[in-house]
Amino acid sequence: MTDTPEIPSFLDPAVQDDPFDAYALMREHCPVHRLPENGLHMVTRYDDARAVLSDPVSFSNAPSGAGARLSDSGKAARDHIAEHGWDRTHTLQRTDPPVHTHYRRLLSRVFTSKRVEQLSPRMEQLCHQLIDKFIDAGECEFVSDFALPLPGIIICEQLGLDATQYPTFKRWADAMLASAQRVLTVEEAIEEAVVELEAQRHLAAEFDRRRDDPIDDLISALVHAHQPPDGEGAEDEPLTIEELQDLMHQLITGGFETTTAALGTGLWLLLRHPDQLAKLRADRTLLNNFIDESLRFDSPVAGLWRTTTCPVTVAGTEIPADAAVMVRYASANRDEKKFDNPDVFDIERPNAKDHVAFGWGNHFCVGAWLARAELRIAFTALLDRLEDIELARPLDDIPHEFSFMLRPLKELPIRFRPS
Repeated sequence: MTDTPEIPSFLDPAVQDDPFDAYALMREHCPVHRLPENGLHMVTRYDDARAVLSDPVSFSNAPSGAGARLSDSGKAARDHIAEHGWDRTHTLQRTDPPVHTHYRRLLSRVFTSKRVEQLSPRMEQLCHQLIDKFIDAGECEFVSDFALPLPGIIICEQLGLDATQYPTFKRWADAMLASAQRVLTVEEAIEEAVVELEAQRHLAAEFDRRRDDPIDDLISALVHAHQPPDGEGAEDEPLTIEELQDLMHQLITGGFETTTAALGTGLWLLLRHPDQLAKLRADRTLLNNFIDESLRFDSPVAGLWRTTTCPVTVAGTEIPADAAVMVRYASANRDEKKFDNPDVFDIERPNAKDHVAFGWGNHFCVGAWLARAELRIAFTALLDRLEDIELARPLDDIPHEFSFMLRPLKELPIRFRPS
C-alpha cells in the first residue's frame, strides 16, 4: 500500500487557479480531504457529491456547528451589519426542507421557463448592443465589455433596478461574497460590510416603493409573493424585510458572478481549443452541448458548503457531526469514473449534461433556466458577428481572481475580424 501523496494547499493562489491535478490526486487517494488550514472536508468524487447533495437530512444547508462558527473578521462584519442595518437571516440556499420548500415555491413563481422565453428578445438585443460598442475596433476586453454587463444589466432589469448602475450592483455583489472568496482581516471585513449596508438601504427603499406601487419586476414579485397567482389557494405570510434582503443577496450575487464567469470561461475554452470552435461554427446544433461541456470542464462555481447533522461516512472517511463540508463541483465534474477522458474538452461529449455545475437535488440552481438562455443567446451572437477570434495578449500567469468558491477570470483581451 502506497502512502497518500501530499495534497497542495488550496489557500495557495496558484493551486486555486489550476486545481485539477490536485483534484485528481484527491479522487484517487483521499476522496474526502480535510483541509488542514480550516478543517473543511472537501468531497471530490462525482457519486459522493451527488449523494451528499441528495441528502439534506445528514448534510444541511443551514449553517450550524463548524459551518457557522465565524472568524473574528466574520463576527465583526455580522455585528456591524446587525447594528446599522438588517441582521442576516437564512432563506432558500441556506435552509433545508420544509423551510427551503417554502422559499423555493415562492421563487418558482418568479423564475419560470415562460418568463425566460419572454426575456429572449431583450437578451438578443442587449448582446448585439454590447457587440456594437466594440466591433469596429476589432478588439475588446471581453470580461468588462461583454461577460459582466450582459448578465449584470439583465438581472438589474429583471429586479427593477437602474441597469445603468450595474457597476454599483457588481460592487455590492463583490462585497456580499467577499468573506466566502478569501480570508479577510477585521478591517477588510468591516469595509465590505459598509458596502453591503449601502445595498441594504437601497433595496429597503425599493421594497417600500413596490408595496405601494408594484410593477412587472422581480422585486415586486417577491414583495407580493405571499399572494397566490390568480387567487388560487390561501395567502402566505408576507416576507419580512430580513427575508427579502437575504433573497436579494442571493439573486444579486448569483445574477452577476456565475454567468459572468461562465461566459468568460466558455470563450477562453474555445480559444484554447480551436478545433472545438471550428466544430461549433460548422454545426450550431452543438451549442447546447458546448454549454454543458464548458460548465462541466471548468465549473463557474467550484463548490458549495454543507454541515453534517450527525456522524457520517463518505468514501470510507468518517466525518463528525457539525462538520463543515464542501461539495467540490469542479472536481466531481472531472471524475474519470463518470466522464471518459475528463480532462479533454469535447463539445460532442455524450453525457456532458450530467455535470453538477448547477448543483443537484432540491437545491438545484433556481436560475439555471436564465443562465442557460443567456449563454446560448450570447454565444450565438458572438459566433454570428466575430470571426478569427484570438487572444490579444497572453493572460496573467494566474488568470483567475482568487476565490475559494468561484472561478472568475481577471480579464480576457481578444481581437477578431468583424463578420
